Amino acid sequence: MGHWFDRNIVEPGKLPLLLALTAFVLTFAITRVITRMIRAGKGPFRNITPGGVHVHHVVPGVVLSVVGGFGAVASGKHGFAAGACAVVFGIGAGLVLDEFALILHMDDVYWSEQGRQSVEVVVLTAALVLLVLGGFSPLGVNDLSDDQQQGRLGVVLTLVVNFCFVLIALFKGKARMAVVGTLVPFVALVGAIRLARPTSMWAKRFYRNRHRARSRSVLRAYHHDVRWAGPRRKFQDLIGGAPDRAPAPSPKP
Repeated sequence: MGHWFDRNIVEPGKLPLLLALTAFVLTFAITRVITRMIRAGKGPFRNITPGGVHVHHVVPGVVLSVVGGFGAVASGKHGFAAGACAVVFGIGAGLVLDEFALILHMDDVYWSEQGRQSVEVVVLTAALVLLVLGGFSPLGVNDLSDDQQQGRLGVVLTLVVNFCFVLIALFKGKARMAVVGTLVPFVALVGAIRLARPTSMWAKRFYRNRHRARSRSVLRAYHHDVRWAGPRRKFQDLIGGAPDRAPAPSPKP
């Protein structure tokens, strides 16, 4: 185990990335535990409100991300400084992305339905970093043979083809598949050849006069959302906590 760790993590300079990912995941998990305790009124933790202003944890997260990011760039891939800066950056990134929905909506939506976007972004980020840590290179460059890697033409063609798959998947409204497809080209290929979502730019452009394709797109999107909406909500609630229920509308007089 030690030999594998040295050969695959330490020698290639991936130890800072592993430390950053670990700090990122632990920070998100600990932060969610603390915020759920604050929400329930349990434990010694309280919101920080100096002068009546609620200081969200995205604020120290931005500071730590900047310090850790610049420190990591200056320290290289090896040594104690690189590892320490990676941990600082991972902590900062965990705090920032835990409130991604707040930054996106410019509103305190932490415990609302929109707040689920933070959990989704954190999970996607952790998955992508884990793929990079496992040796996946952007746009499938790692799939090239030694001879292809030595030739510029093979590298350029691979990048162009895989990038086209990613763009098509994105235009078809499959953002998650496009993002993961930057590291796993097969995922982008599947997203590129399947029907577009009915609200995507691709559907609006190419399905406008193709009524059968538009109908199939709407039906497939409906079945997909019905199938996965429940499990996705349960998974997000398990990780980040269930959002507040919207108040029922008051009856009209």
